[in-house]
Amino acid sequence: MAELTQNPKIPAKVAVDLIKTPWAVIVLILALVAILDPGNWSEIVTFAGKALAHTGQYILFAVLLLSYLKATGAEVMVARAFEGRETRMIFLAAVFGGLAPFCSCEVIPFIAGLLALGAPLSAVMAFWLSSPLIDPPTLLITASALGWPFAIGKAIAAVALGLFGGLTVRVLMRSGAFAQPLREYKPAGCCGCGAKQDDKPVWKFWNIPERRQRFRSEFVHNGLFLLKWLALAYVLEALLVSYVPADLIARLVGGEGVVPIVIAALVGMPAYLNSYVAPPLLAGLMDQGMSAGAAMSFMVAGAVSSIPAMAAVWSLVKPRVFATYLALGIIGAIIAGILFQMA
Repeated sequence: MAELTQNPKIPAKVAVDLIKTPWAVIVLILALVAILDPGNWSEIVTFAGKALAHTGQYILFAVLLLSYLKATGAEVMVARAFEGRETRMIFLAAVFGGLAPFCSCEVIPFIAGLLALGAPLSAVMAFWLSSPLIDPPTLLITASALGWPFAIGKAIAAVALGLFGGLTVRVLMRSGAFAQPLREYKPAGCCGCGAKQDDKPVWKFWNIPERRQRFRSEFVHNGLFLLKWLALAYVLEALLVSYVPADLIARLVGGEGVVPIVIAALVGMPAYLNSYVAPPLLAGLMDQGMSAGAAMSFMVAGAVSSIPAMAAVWSLVKPRVFATYLALGIIGAIIAGILFQMA
């Protein structure tokens, strides 16, 4: 009888937990759009769906790689690779981040995988900050719209921001900060039964039932985690694109001096303005009086993060890491804008 009286509480708890999930928020947002602006509902869904499908290939690759490394026990090799080489890894991450064609949302699956495998936050932060800023296609688009000096300046800013962020985090880590950067994103085998430092990887893991099971559990757990948060991120992105015109946001940062550069960074970070849309838009605004420094600051801050990316990052790392990530992005954007203005 006691069990019967307690059973009604179980569905209630499940319902409450379900309401608090990103899936519930997505359904709520789409329902409100359907009620308040039904003509735009299909466009919102299509935009978010296409963006998620595009990022899905990166999610799939990152999750498969992470699951494989976990199933084989190769994460111990990753951890050893970073031992005693932190400064070198920061430099490499900042440089090679400029070659990776990831936006602020697409880079999140790889950041999650690197952190879950035990990579030092300093090197991860260097890649995290530099990767969304520039890549070969973006370099050409920026050069065609704003000129090679602007494109080269942004490329230099990407590497410099990565180095600045990585080295800053390294200094903070020496004082004991960021001991455990991850919050909810936990590998399925994080109960202490994973590979030990003295273990050797088993590359043909499919021959061992326990390792096959770990591969499946890691794939499902990590894949669903990233999928739900990036789905929410792209729904938010679709709302920003539909209801907050990018040119209206950018017009708020016109003028000369340092103040517009600071405002540009503060406005540019939450705004959605990817590296492919930004150059043509900013070229027109610069013709209307927007300073080159403000344009650089706006572009750097907007590429580093946005409200959709922030939503996904918030679910990934602890608040202190989240705040540091945003602060480094804003400070780096302001410095890049001021230096570019003076050049």
